[in-house]
Amino acid sequence: MFKLLKDSFKVKEIRSKIFFTLFILFAFRVGAHITVPGVDAKALIGLNDLALVTMFNTVSGNAMENFSLFAMGVSPYITASIIIQLLQMDIVPKFVEWSKQGEVGRRKLNQATRYLALVIGFAQSIGITAGFNQYTQAGFVKSPSAYTYFTIGLILTAGTMLVTWMGEQISERGIGNGVSMIIFAGIVARFPTSVREIYEKLFVNVEAGHIFKSVALLLLLVVAVIAVVTLVTYVQQAERKIPIQYTKRVAGAPQSSYLPLKVNAAGVIPVIFASSLIATPQMILSALSATQGGKGWYEVLMTIFSYQTIPGGIVYTILIVAFTFFYAFVQVNPEKVAENLQKQGSYIPSVRPGKPTETYISKLLMRLSTVGSVFLGLVAILPILAQNLWNLPQSIGLGGTSLLIVISVALETNKQLEGLLLKRQYTGFIRE
Repeated sequence: MFKLLKDSFKVKEIRSKIFFTLFILFAFRVGAHITVPGVDAKALIGLNDLALVTMFNTVSGNAMENFSLFAMGVSPYITASIIIQLLQMDIVPKFVEWSKQGEVGRRKLNQATRYLALVIGFAQSIGITAGFNQYTQAGFVKSPSAYTYFTIGLILTAGTMLVTWMGEQISERGIGNGVSMIIFAGIVARFPTSVREIYEKLFVNVEAGHIFKSVALLLLLVVAVIAVVTLVTYVQQAERKIPIQYTKRVAGAPQSSYLPLKVNAAGVIPVIFASSLIATPQMILSALSATQGGKGWYEVLMTIFSYQTIPGGIVYTILIVAFTFFYAFVQVNPEKVAENLQKQGSYIPSVRPGKPTETYISKLLMRLSTVGSVFLGLVAILPILAQNLWNLPQSIGLGGTSLLIVISVALETNKQLEGLLLKRQYTGFIRE
């Protein structure tokens, strides 16, 4: 890794991309500390125990705790992108048509995603602001009125679109993985706060007789982090290589190759989307807390849609598993793979081209996704169980999800740098 960074800084173009990416991330971190006008961010200090605040703080680098311009992060954009991809599955004919138009269609779909992100971001920002004002007993918004909520909603939505634009700039002019890099930066910035919370929970104001227990828990956490990092790295890089044969032999081309299918083809998108989806009911319920708080149905829903509880953790895990299967088929699309193989004059040994190839890839993808979904589900649910069993800080509950995102983005960034360096390496025809 260090050799890769050293080689990357030797190339002027790659060095410029790295510095540009760091500049964008620095601007993101600055914006995360600029509080939205018209609110009292100090009133949120007492709400740090809310699952909604913890979740947004984790992916935005405490931007929600400061109720800054970037408090919403890229969550509305990710939610919008998943919804647009869902609508491409023979639901909206126009989107299906655009998905088959190549680059032109991709631009149209991206534009539709941005418009939908605007709507989702504005609705979520109003809901969060109203909910926080209810929780703080009208002490959060300084001058509550329709105009104030509208203005705050516009500012937060503009912040979300600005962060999304920053991510796109990293993808186009930086080292790639723009939106993922934004989330990566937010999680990494949150790490010192999480470490401090763990230290205060285990060692501050702890009786002398419980010090040994605290040390044992700390060692267990360190071992668990090392195990999760190792497991995530192994699974994220694991792939099934399907042999491919070619009917037409082209001069200089290999007669056979392979089609790689990752064990976790969906990546970290299911985790991010599940987090965004489970946060939406929390925002609606928080806005109703003043009038409906304490009622039976309200408390049941709050338990179900809070990852800090066992039932909520199970719902969170089920969402991750479901989206893993869905997004794996979106990423690979067996129908298009089978069609492309047939057009290229290639085939899988012992499998007929066309529909049988599509069926074969679908079954294989189902088996791989089963392993990938179980893996993602365990990484998400085990920290939540540990938090509830040992009364650990809330940031531990999302620790597995955070590590999963950080490691996955780091691996993808490593591949991006390797790809940029590979373009610089040419093999001459004449060897001296």
